[in-house]
Amino acid sequence: MIIVSGANGKLGRAVVERLLDRVAPERVGVCVRDPEGARELAERGVRVRRGDFADASSLEHAFEAATRVLVVSVDTHGETAVRLHRTAIDVAAKAGAERIVYTSHMGSSPSSLFGPMLDHAATEAALARSGARFTSLRNGFYATSALMLVGTALRTGELAVPKDGPVSWTSHGDLAEAAAIALTEDVLDGTTPALTGAEAIDMTGVAALASELTGRTIRRVVVPDAEFRAGLVAHGVPEGAADLLVSMFAASRQGEFAQVDPALGRLLGRPPVPLREVLAPAIP
Repeated sequence: MIIVSGANGKLGRAVVERLLDRVAPERVGVCVRDPEGARELAERGVRVRRGDFADASSLEHAFEAATRVLVVSVDTHGETAVRLHRTAIDVAAKAGAERIVYTSHMGSSPSSLFGPMLDHAATEAALARSGARFTSLRNGFYATSALMLVGTALRTGELAVPKDGPVSWTSHGDLAEAAAIALTEDVLDGTTPALTGAEAIDMTGVAALASELTGRTIRRVVVPDAEFRAGLVAHGVPEGAADLLVSMFAASRQGEFAQVDPALGRLLGRPPVPLREVLAPAIP
């Protein structure tokens, strides 16, 4: 049985949908903190069980009879995230899963300027020590992050963020399909190449796309890190979250997310969805 964790989240649910295009529902199980949120999947024949990375005993039940397990990275960071990932990996290995698949990131590195990349690197090390066969999907930066940054610019006419660098924006749908392939085929082993879009685009390029799509000028404005951080905090963003966002820009201008690799396109057998196609439906 193929088990997908985090199946009530955007990526996890998309992976399940791609899996159901490939295998019968009785071969798919989901591990979710809230089974009620996955009721529709249960009605379609998917095995739904409660599982929480903070509760190893719940994972033992959720991962029962697993042949492959997808560990979707948690939405926190730091030692807490690494500990939760290690628990999921350990339980999956003990359950006898023949392969553990983890949603890592193209920027995974123990020396990254962006904190979550350190967590991914530590989790990849735990995978390597687990004794199980594994696939670490080094996913490109979510294109929806660019959409989030564009939101304010659509109201103000200015994309006012810190100095940045090119980013290989990648769609959730493409990454979900890649995960489904990793869970059903023997084509990816160990740490993958960067699974990215076909081009890297900086904030100036994002502003240009937004301008094209809206038919009005969206101007790129560079804001000093400290000023940007202060503005976030003044608008109620917690200081830790503000620091994290500023560090994302610092990492991007060091080129941490600029790599473009053909691996995702080869895996999918088609070109990855470009950033423009992700932005277009959401920009009025």
